[in-house]
Amino acid sequence: MTTLDTVTKTRGIVKSLGLVFGDIGTSPIYTLAVIFLLTPRTEENVIGVLSLIAWTLILLVTVKYAWLAMSLGKCGEGGIVVLKELLVPILKSSRPVAFITFIAYIGIALFIGDGVITPAISILSAVEGLLLIPGLENIRQMALIIIAGVIAVTLFAFQKKGTDRISGAFGPLMLIWFLVLTVSGIASIVHTPSVFKAVNPFYGLSFLYQNGIAGFFILSEVILCATGGEALYADMGHLGREPILRAWSFVFFALLLNYFGQGAFIIEHPETKNVLFEMIYSQASFLYIPFLILSICATIIASQAMISGMFSIVYQGIATRIMPIFRVDYTSTERQSQIYIGFVNWFLLLAVLFIMFVFRESHKLAVAYGLAVTGTMFITGIFMTWIFARKRMKVRTATSFLVTVISLIYLLSNGYKIPHGGYWSLILASFPLGIILLYTMGQKALYKALRPLPLDVFLLSYSQVYKAVNKIKGTALFFAKDVEEMPPYIVHTMFKNNIVYEDNIIVSIVKRSDPFGLAGFFKEPLAEGLRRYEIQAGYMEVFDVEEIIRDAGVQEKTIFYGIEDIMPRNIFWQIFSIIKKLTPTIVQFYKLPINKLHGVVTRVEM
Repeated sequence: MTTLDTVTKTRGIVKSLGLVFGDIGTSPIYTLAVIFLLTPRTEENVIGVLSLIAWTLILLVTVKYAWLAMSLGKCGEGGIVVLKELLVPILKSSRPVAFITFIAYIGIALFIGDGVITPAISILSAVEGLLLIPGLENIRQMALIIIAGVIAVTLFAFQKKGTDRISGAFGPLMLIWFLVLTVSGIASIVHTPSVFKAVNPFYGLSFLYQNGIAGFFILSEVILCATGGEALYADMGHLGREPILRAWSFVFFALLLNYFGQGAFIIEHPETKNVLFEMIYSQASFLYIPFLILSICATIIASQAMISGMFSIVYQGIATRIMPIFRVDYTSTERQSQIYIGFVNWFLLLAVLFIMFVFRESHKLAVAYGLAVTGTMFITGIFMTWIFARKRMKVRTATSFLVTVISLIYLLSNGYKIPHGGYWSLILASFPLGIILLYTMGQKALYKALRPLPLDVFLLSYSQVYKAVNKIKGTALFFAKDVEEMPPYIVHTMFKNNIVYEDNIIVSIVKRSDPFGLAGFFKEPLAEGLRRYEIQAGYMEVFDVEEIIRDAGVQEKTIFYGIEDIMPRNIFWQIFSIIKKLTPTIVQFYKLPINKLHGVVTRVEM
C-alpha cells in the first residue's frame, strides 16, 4: 500500500467520524444518567447494565448494521429505501409488495420522528453540563432551554448556506471527542477494573432475570446507547463501506471504554447524577469548560448529520413519488448531493423547539426517545431477514432473524414509554406518515379522475390536427409521467386550443431501480413533429433537467405543464388539494426557465 493510499483511507475514516457517528457518539452524554435515575446504584446493577450496553452495541450495531445490513448495499448505497428497492423485485405477488411498501412508509416516518428528538436531546443534555461550572449551579432550567434553543435556531438557520465550508472540521472534532471519551473512560476504569466483568453476557442476563419486568423496561433506556447505529448503513453511500467499518472499530472501543469508565465512576460515586460531566470534572476540573464546549460541538455535529439525512430521505421520497414536491435548493457547486429543503428545515426547527419546551429536561426527553429508533431497527430487520431468506443465505438469515427478534424485544420494552411521553414520538412520526399515505392515495385517485388518453387514440387525433392547423415555429416541451397515456392538459392544449408547434417533444422522467445513474435520450418518434425524450434517473440522483435537455441539442421556445384545479368532495381530498396548491409543480421543482413556462389548468372532481 502506498503512502497516498494510506492517507486517503485515513481521511475517509476521519471524515466518517463526523458524518456517520455523531448521534451514537454523543449517546454517552445521557444514556447511563437516564438508566440510573430509577435503578439502584449497586455494583451488581452497574455491571449488569454495562453488560447489556456492551452486547447491545455488539448485536444491534456491529452484527446487525456493520456486518449484515452493510452487505446489502445497492450501488454502494444503504438505508430503508434501498432495502425496499432490493426486496420488491424478488417478491412474486402484489400482496407482499403492498405490505413491504406500507411498512417502508412507517420506517421513513419513524426516521423523521426520530430526527426531531435527536437534536433536542443531544443539544439540551450538553447544555445542562453548564450546571457543574462554579457559580452556575443555580441557573434556571428555562435559561438552559433558551440557550439550547438559540443553538438549535442558529444550526437550522445556517442550513441554507450549506455545510461544505465547515464540514471538513467535523471529522477532526469528532476524532478529538472520541479520544477524550476513551482517555476519560480508561482513567476511571483504573480505579475499578472489575467493570470489565460486564463483557460476559451472563451479567446482563442475570440483571434481567433478577429485576423481572422492571429489568425488561430498563431495556428501553439501554437502547439509547445504540441510537444512531442505523447511520452506519444509511450513510454508506456518502463514504463507502470500508471507511465506515474501520471507523466503527475505533468508535466501538471508544464508546465501550467510556461506558465502562462511567460505570466505574458510579460505583465509586453512587450519588452522581450527570455521570459523564461529573466524571470529567472530577478527573480534570481545569479542562471542564473546554470539554463542555467540545460536547456542544459534538451534539451540533450529530444534529447536522441528522438534518442532512432528513433532507436526503425526503428527496428520495420526492423522487420515488411518495412525498409531495417540495422546493429544493442546492448548497454546493461541487457536490450535487448537498441540498436544502426549506419546508423540512423549518418544520424540524419548530418541532425541536416545541419538544424542548414540552419536556424541559434531557432525562425527561429520553422518555420519548427510543420508540422510533427501535421501530426503524425492527422494520430494517424484517427486510434484511426476508432478503437473506430469498437468497437462500442460511447463516445470515438465521443471524438476521435473531437480531430482529432482539430488536422486537427492545421495541416492546419501549411500549411502556407511550403513556409517559413516548406518544410524542408517535405523534411526530404520524405527520410524515399521514402526508405519505394521503399523497400516494391522492395521486392515484387524481390520475383516475383525470382520465388520461391512451396513446393510440391520442395519435389518431394528433395526426389530423398536425396537418390541419397552422403550426407555430420552434419547439415546445410537454411533461408526461407515462407517454402511453397522455395527460389531459396536452390534449386540451393541442386539440381544444389548437396550439401545435412544428416540433413537439414529450419529456418523461423515469425512476430507475438503482440509487444512482442518469441517462437522457430520444426514443423512436411518435408521429410527424412529435418526439419523445426520456430521462432515466436513480432515486437518489440529484440532477438538472434543463442542462440534460440542453445537452441533447434541444432549444425549446415554450414549456407546457399541467395544473390540476381540484374540486374535493370530502375533507381528505380537501387537504390533498391544499398540499397540491402549496407545493411546486414538477417544472418548478426542476427549476426550468420561468419565462418559458405555460401552465394549463384542468378542473377535476375528486
